[in-house]
Amino acid sequence: MISLRICSGLVVLALAGQLCAQSGRWPEKPVRIVVPFAPGGSTDIIARLLAPRFAQEFGQPFVIDNRPGAGGTIGAEAVTRAAPDGYTFAIVPSSYVTNAALYKLPYDPARGIAPVGRIVSYPLILTVHPSVPANGLKELIDLMRSRPGALNLGSPGTGSSPHLVAEMFQQMTGTRLTHVAYKGDAPALSDLVGGQIQVLFVSGSVAMPQIKAGKVRALAVSTGERSPAVPDLPTIGEQVPGYAAGVWIGMFGPAGTPPEVVARLNQSLGRILRIPEIQERLRAVGTEPSPSMPEEFARLIESEIGMWSQVVKAGNIRIE
Repeated sequence: MISLRICSGLVVLALAGQLCAQSGRWPEKPVRIVVPFAPGGSTDIIARLLAPRFAQEFGQPFVIDNRPGAGGTIGAEAVTRAAPDGYTFAIVPSSYVTNAALYKLPYDPARGIAPVGRIVSYPLILTVHPSVPANGLKELIDLMRSRPGALNLGSPGTGSSPHLVAEMFQQMTGTRLTHVAYKGDAPALSDLVGGQIQVLFVSGSVAMPQIKAGKVRALAVSTGERSPAVPDLPTIGEQVPGYAAGVWIGMFGPAGTPPEVVARLNQSLGRILRIPEIQERLRAVGTEPSPSMPEEFARLIESEIGMWSQVVKAGNIRIE
């Protein structure tokens, strides 16, 4: 019996040593980065910006695998079900957490992953058509309260991040807008310029040309802190205490990915995001480098799933 226990202990130690050795040699082959959207979007652009830098640092190719469909859930599920060997990761936007609030998913969005870290974050800008008689956020809120449902709110789709950010704004201000869902940011912004809708939460990378041209008016940013890209715009939270709702892009692997691998990737990500050229290119697409530790990113995911679940329930938002 004693010899059997000794043998069993030796086997466990040998396996542990083997795993440590494997993670120490990682990577020994190409690493797959799943992007759960078609090529060309902001998440894909950022993944393709990072991949060659990872390859340069680790000496193996980091291959982008676009897996679009079902609002990003197909690609996310593929990663959560992948072998946790350090050779499959995902780069996803914050719609990952809003999906968890909207759908019954075939994977655990919080415990089914090994968070690596946040990559970038950015605010949505609260914009209005110039005909709206509100030059500031307080005036807009007063107008919305005096005329419930009279103003049309555009979004790139029901349940999208801009829709939920706007829904939380209405819930926290006790106001009501009439929601009009579009198939993307561009047609929504076009109708804002044309006056068919009066209010839109939209990223700076999409709206800034129209803001600078005076075709739409920017009133505030959705994040808890002012944005370096538009420092003169106040936050919504300055007028609505407690309001903060940013958008981000981050990286994770399947649950069980060796912690040593996660740590090495996180450290590499932090180094890459400090490179001036990388920072310049990220800011050019309207994002701000905002690396985090894995534990911080895990807490962000879990807290935002809870936050958006409450917003979805309170707003009775359903995806047909």
